[in-house]
Amino acid sequence: MDSLIAASARALAAGDALGALKRVALRDDPPALALRGIAMAQLGDYPRSRELLKRAARAFGAHEELARARCVVAEAEVALAMRDFAGSPRALAAAAAVLEAHGDRGNAMQAHLIAARRLSLLGRLDEAATTLQSLAAAALTPALAAVADLCAAELALRSLRVAPARAALARAHAAASRARVPALLAEVERAREAFERPAARRIGAGGEHALRLDDVAALLDSDALVVDGCRRGVGVDGRWFPLARRPVLFALARALAAAWPGDVEREALIAGAFGFRDPDETHRARLRVEIGRLRALLRDVAQIEATPGGFALRPRGEHAVALLAPPIEGEQASLVALLSDGAPWSTSALALALNASQRTVQRALAELEADGRVRAWGHARARRWLAPPLAGFTTILLLPAALPPG
Repeated sequence: MDSLIAASARALAAGDALGALKRVALRDDPPALALRGIAMAQLGDYPRSRELLKRAARAFGAHEELARARCVVAEAEVALAMRDFAGSPRALAAAAAVLEAHGDRGNAMQAHLIAARRLSLLGRLDEAATTLQSLAAAALTPALAAVADLCAAELALRSLRVAPARAALARAHAAASRARVPALLAEVERAREAFERPAARRIGAGGEHALRLDDVAALLDSDALVVDGCRRGVGVDGRWFPLARRPVLFALARALAAAWPGDVEREALIAGAFGFRDPDETHRARLRVEIGRLRALLRDVAQIEATPGGFALRPRGEHAVALLAPPIEGEQASLVALLSDGAPWSTSALALALNASQRTVQRALAELEADGRVRAWGHARARRWLAPPLAGFTTILLLPAALPPG
């Protein structure tokens, strides 16, 4: 390694991207291309960064597999920042294996962390946790330890394990302080702010109240029967009844919970569950069928009584009823939650994260763009979508594949 390459690498390690570029900006040899690519990533020019890193990987070729593997890992991290998930994860796994075989444990751990963060963004939380667990016994640098704990904190938050999330963020803050990387410290602080912002709403006959993450976790741990509008289900005493794939039953459960301890008129239930404002006898018959299905599902924890005006939810025992609603609602809530992280997302990446077709996502984005809630930049395959951060509350419970309580 010549002196200019070494000096540029030291500047990058210290976060001085411009200082690194000054030393290698006019060079096109593979090490210089790789350093230029990393510098451009630090400056936020991700498309140019990926182009330089790909050129460097090709230039290194098969005869310098260690350097080439490092370029693959760097490009994967840039792709993650761009929310581009089109690439195969096998290339990253192969690069990690090469790095471990050559004793480059630091970059190998970085590859595994990128894989875990990618899985987390795609909502594959169990796989992300397994990948992260494989690093538990590894000796990580302070910067890598901070990233690992940030990832662990996000996974804990999305499963509403508040105490482990706080502990992980405390470790991340300590590691970021040792690493002396301002960007890492800022990311830790942003994650900690999620605890102080409203995460959901509790709705009842007396109105609605904003709840922070601690309040949500306490409510789910209480003895209340909770109709959870964030994860679409009913929970009580550690039992969970998922209704995400049964929207009619969830709509009925939500309406009954919102009116508790009162009842809901049949016409209101029909309008909310089926969308008919002028019901006839066939709609009333369908309502009786669906109420019967909800009764059968919840028979061990609650009754649904017929009243002169409609139906009422009656929990067994002394349980209260609580309706937990997300801070924002609508068909595009999870889409808005993903976009509000401030990163540019491609349509294909959003479709992967939401487990939806690209056409469905495109229609939703068009509606949001017409309302001024998102904006696009770039064209064709380079098109990316952005949304302003949602001030005032956290969207952690709206993200795809949030784990059910318990």
